[in-house]
Amino acid sequence: MRIAMLARNPNLYSHRRLVEAAEARGHRIEIIHTTRCYVSITAHRPQVMYEDRPLSGFDAVIPRIGASITLYGLAILRQFEMMGVWTLNNSLAIGRARDKVRALQLLSREGLGLPVTGFANSASQAEQIIRMVNGPPVVIKLLEGTQGVGVVLGESMSSARSAIEAFRGAKVNILIQEFIKEAGGTDIRAFVIGKRVVGAMKRTGPRDDFRSNLHRGGTCEPIRITPEERSSAVRASQALGLDVSGVDFLRANHGPVIMEVNASPGLEGIEKATGVDIAERIVAFIEANAHRPVKRRRRSA
Repeated sequence: MRIAMLARNPNLYSHRRLVEAAEARGHRIEIIHTTRCYVSITAHRPQVMYEDRPLSGFDAVIPRIGASITLYGLAILRQFEMMGVWTLNNSLAIGRARDKVRALQLLSREGLGLPVTGFANSASQAEQIIRMVNGPPVVIKLLEGTQGVGVVLGESMSSARSAIEAFRGAKVNILIQEFIKEAGGTDIRAFVIGKRVVGAMKRTGPRDDFRSNLHRGGTCEPIRITPEERSSAVRASQALGLDVSGVDFLRANHGPVIMEVNASPGLEGIEKATGVDIAERIVAFIEANAHRPVKRRRRSA
């Protein structure tokens, strides 16, 4: 097969591993710098251009679109879909996952365990929202934040209210979520491919930080998850329409609580923690599914 990977940094661990796995299985793979693409939008002849040449002849696209260029990256990915190219994680599914409010609403519709979450426009409603999510303490998140950036713990009513007022004063959209104390500063990432969890790791934050992101100094170790947790992770990924995802959840007293579903999960932490060749399994999934016809996306959520 001939595969295109939409990515900006070919030297990232995840991108290098996917290239190695694809080539090891006899495929041709080319890394396409996402923001150097441009499109020709004409009736019946959709086209993606890259450095003065049309991109054609690809059997599949692996989107590794950074959060900072989501809008542009999804426009390029949709153009490939209009050309009939199969994509690993389609544009609609990635858009759902990147919109944190929409993602939580869709997961809620499926009856999955979630932290109680508040979303409002006015800072004047801060105290009502804090109480609504069983706080304080509460977790305050930027809608556009990634890798633990823009996540604040409001430990008291006054500190939480001040943080909410500051964010809203800067016209920044935020979520206010229930703090799951029993998680103890750890979370679990389940890596889902298709309908299976292929690996899971527990991430623990530094002693003085409630966030467990590896990019912020957290550590990880392999973990065996329960059948309920495994089922929740797969259902969450499918609820958003993703082929590949990293489902992050906490162990609450009442069961798994899903915090986020990542549409472009990194491979380094999960591969090193579990010893599973995740990249090879992703390529095998592409081989098994890239022949499927690209369907017209529904307009509904």
